[in-house]
Formats: sequence, C-alpha cells, structure tokens
Amino acid sequence: MNMKRIRGRHHRAGSGPSRSSSAQTPLNRNHVFDSNGPDLRVRGTAQQLFEKYLQLGRDATGTGDRILAEAYFQHAEHYFRILNAMNQAAEKSQQERNERQQQRQRAYEDRREPRGERGDDEQPSHEQDGEYSSERSSDEEQDRRTAEAEAD
Repeated sequence: MNMKRIRGRHHRAGSGPSRSSSAQTPLNRNHVFDSNGPDLRVRGTAQQLFEKYLQLGRDATGTGDRILAEAYFQHAEHYFRILNAMNQAAEKSQQERNERQQQRQRAYEDRREPRGERGDDEQPSHEQDGEYSSERSSDEEQDRRTAEAEAD
C-alpha cells in the first residue's frame, strides 16, 4: 500500500499549515520560487527570475516571436512586482525599527530627566523633599545626606 496515497485521501481540512492568502508567510530576498513559464520551468529568487524572464523576452523579441516575448515579459513583470512588495515591506520594517528605537531613547531620557529639570543649584523644599526621598534609592539618599553635612 502506498503511504502517500493514504495520507492524501485521509487528509483533514483543519490540520496542517493553511495556504490561504491571509496566512502568507513574509518573503525575504532569499526566498526561492518555482516558476512555470510559458514553455519551461525556472527556479530561483525573485530577482533571478525577473532577470531570466526579461532576458528570455528579449531573446524571443529578437527571434520575432512576439507572443512568446509578451508571455515572458508578463512573467518578468510579476516578479518585478514581488520585488517591489518585498522592498516596501523591508522599508516599512526599517521605519518601525527606527521608531521603536526612538521611543526607547525618549523613554530612557524621560527617566533621567526629572533630576535635571530642577536644576543643580536649587534645593527642594521640605514638602518636595519628602516626595523625592521616597523615590530615591538608598545610595542617592546617602550621597545627599553626606553633601548636606559637608555644606554645614
């Protein structure tokens, strides 16, 4: 008995990875495509297939076969569109990474900013002192007390 045939007959619709358009995996530049062209099968990345079909279209134009040339050029256009989609996705991803980095940098600066807003020469009032002392670490509190003792 052929195992492949058995698996194919009893395959359940809900099991395994989905191949619907909403569940597409993102493509990268190294993704390899199997392309069935008008009269041959070609395998390669989107860039390689675009260049191959473009060259085949030029060759067909040179031999006078306009119909075959148009078919090759349509295949080349398809892979050109895939390349554009990959480039746009890469740019969007880069922009999102830059925005996240800027947000992390702003958050880091915001955490460090409250001490700098008061100014170094200003002393907090006794009311503010109580608020700040609960927020400071024990090391900072000790440093402040030492500085006050030296000033007196």
